[in-house]
Amino acid sequence: MKVFRSSLLAAAALLCSASLLAQGAPKLKVGLMLPYTGTYAALGTAIENGFKLYLSEQSNQFAGREVEFVKVDDESDPSKATDNVNKLIKRDNVDVIIGSVHSGVAMAMAKVAKESGTLMIVPNAGADAVTGPMCAQNIYRTSFSNWQPGYAMGEVMAKKGLKKVVTITWKYAAGDESVRGFKEAFEKGGGQVVKELNLPFPNVEFQALLTDIAATKPDAVYTFFAGGGAVKFVKDYAAAGLKKSIPLYGSGFLTDGTLDAQGAAADGLFTTLHYADSLDTPRDKAFRLAYAKAYKLQPDVYAVQGYDAAQLLALGLKAVNGDLSKKAEFSAAVEKNKIDSPRGPFTISRAHNPVQDIYLRQVSGKENKVVGIASKALADPARGCRL
Repeated sequence: MKVFRSSLLAAAALLCSASLLAQGAPKLKVGLMLPYTGTYAALGTAIENGFKLYLSEQSNQFAGREVEFVKVDDESDPSKATDNVNKLIKRDNVDVIIGSVHSGVAMAMAKVAKESGTLMIVPNAGADAVTGPMCAQNIYRTSFSNWQPGYAMGEVMAKKGLKKVVTITWKYAAGDESVRGFKEAFEKGGGQVVKELNLPFPNVEFQALLTDIAATKPDAVYTFFAGGGAVKFVKDYAAAGLKKSIPLYGSGFLTDGTLDAQGAAADGLFTTLHYADSLDTPRDKAFRLAYAKAYKLQPDVYAVQGYDAAQLLALGLKAVNGDLSKKAEFSAAVEKNKIDSPRGPFTISRAHNPVQDIYLRQVSGKENKVVGIASKALADPARGCRL
């Protein structure tokens, strides 16, 4: 009888201890390192909104831990990125960093995250290296690699029978890698990139390059621009009279979150991306309604990527009962589960990049409408990853 009573007392003590632990679970400090000023300011805000929307759907906690945010404006400036991320990790003691939009900033962040072992989730920047040579057990991405939309559009344009194409982009990681992905698929399909044009980020003086395109007379143009630069490029391209004679194709960031400002200049443009405005699924409809209700805005791909960054974090935390020191268990849970995204379900590769459908979209009015699937369950090759 004494043994039974002792067992009961021990069990009660354990329950009491667990309850106290649950009540006293430390807050989860999330560092948001995103652009809140400059060319990509609207993108940073949409990512934060998406993240916070999912959090609100989980009663503002993940695995029983309330969330506290620390925000840093990265200004889309790679030269400031290392100092900024070190402040978040060493001064503010964040548990996880979410960022960023600019690929150069994200690569600097990933270097520090890899060295320090801090959990990092990239909600946009597509730098191939993040899930390539810089891949790590504690680094994840919920967006895309720059290679993915570019490669998908290369397949589309080759299948259309286009033979000679000019590419144009900013001269930085995102632009270079998008063009490389496009070129790989387009040339594999029998096409030829006859000229690669670029200008420094965030320069938007396109006139000389547009004159060059007109003189070259390619069958079409492939481009990567985003944010304010995408707005100006699409408008300048149309104003130069090129839209009527030389079809313009792009990575989806050309027209995502930019259609209001581009107006009629964007009508009819084809782009490739892992999200669209007309998916017409119950999951996406619910997301779009909730987002519009919360922020009085229509969501875009950036909002979806922020939302899914929160989903990935919640999934991993649940598997480790909120203990981020269990990196292997966190990683295993994320790799074996599907993420039920508004874009459609996707998985996370061993290199921690999404394996996802890439849609072919066409601009109609103020929507990027789905035409079809350009590439089904497209996995980035993760070249150089040694996980």
